Amino acid sequence: MIPRTSMLRPARRSMTRLPIAFLMLVLITGGALVAVWGCSGDGNKSAHQHSAGYRCPMHPTYTSDRPGDCAICGMKLVPIAPEGKSMDTLASAPTPGVATGTRRLLFYRNPMDASITSPVAMKDGMGMDYIAVYSDERGAASTVPGRAVVELGPEEMGLTGIQTTVARRGSLTRTVRAVGEVKVDETRVRQVQTKISGWVEKLFVSSSGQAVRKGQPLLTLYSPELLATQQEFVRALESAAQFAQSNVPEVRRGGQELVESARRRLQLFDVPQKFLAQLERTRQPQRAVTLDAPVSGFVSSKDVSEGMQVTPGMTLFTITDLSRVWIEAEVYEYEASLVRIGQRARLTLPNEPGVVHMARIQYIYPFLDTQTRTLRVRFVFDNPGQVLKPGMYANVDLDGDAAEGVLIPDAAIMDTGLRQIV
Repeated sequence: MIPRTSMLRPARRSMTRLPIAFLMLVLITGGALVAVWGCSGDGNKSAHQHSAGYRCPMHPTYTSDRPGDCAICGMKLVPIAPEGKSMDTLASAPTPGVATGTRRLLFYRNPMDASITSPVAMKDGMGMDYIAVYSDERGAASTVPGRAVVELGPEEMGLTGIQTTVARRGSLTRTVRAVGEVKVDETRVRQVQTKISGWVEKLFVSSSGQAVRKGQPLLTLYSPELLATQQEFVRALESAAQFAQSNVPEVRRGGQELVESARRRLQLFDVPQKFLAQLERTRQPQRAVTLDAPVSGFVSSKDVSEGMQVTPGMTLFTITDLSRVWIEAEVYEYEASLVRIGQRARLTLPNEPGVVHMARIQYIYPFLDTQTRTLRVRFVFDNPGQVLKPGMYANVDLDGDAAEGVLIPDAAIMDTGLRQIV
């Protein structure tokens, strides 16, 4: 039997040696970790300042807004780089006031507002990176007094929607666009009136809008005065036939003058020439006389009916000739100086897409419409087939005089109200 004390002593010695060796290993390892952390801490100080938060390297879903340990596994949290940057980029970001090569960084500025600056790299509310400003850039020369030079990279220009184009010299023609309306040519409107009293016995034109030709019968009119004038003309013809046998020239001449006087009176009553020829041939006065259309066109108004009594000066029909029409366009007041008589214009109609009519300004009205602040200009158009109908709208394009200057897109102009800036 071996005494108990002798068995326990070697074991107690070995237990004593193991903790001492383990503690020495821990101390050596800890010192190395402290040294490594101390070296990396200074190098990543900037990274911690510019990080967007912290996360666990083993559990990326666990994040925190401050340094610490992961609540799941206990590992130390690492910084999260902002969107579009890496931790290496943040760690190597230049510090304001520190020279970088031959350039010295001053500060970072907002890409949209140069008055907003920051001592560290950051993003604005739109997610755009602040722009580094170096000592050799500050005070860059500007061609505009009171303005500074602002430089944007491709990314910033894409986010702001900025486009660039070359401003070049060239010739530019300003086009005046207006809306016109087809109207009746006022010189081609004819009213049919009576010059003698009577009664309408028959109408040959029964409705408005009906097309008539010059010389076409309009109505038959019974007039006692017109009938008496016919009888007077017949007696003048008979007297002239008797006076023609006289040997006295004055007598023969008097008979002819009597006939011409009676014929002239019938003509003044708008009796058609063919009716006079028939009356002179038959020498039989007619109870009713047929009145013809004086012009060709369309009956725009009808103010008479069968059996109606008419008086001198009364309007029976209004006939409008639409073989030629006017188009009146309204030009704004600020464009009034760009139009002149004889200026060429292009007109298009909604009912004729793709068809362009060419015309010239015939007349510019001498007054301005105080309600719409527009000036009216007139074009004259031949209208074969009556394609242009009064009341229709037309688009009018007037080309002004060409001017030499610098050409830029109109979208580049910013109107502040008091001035325009490019």
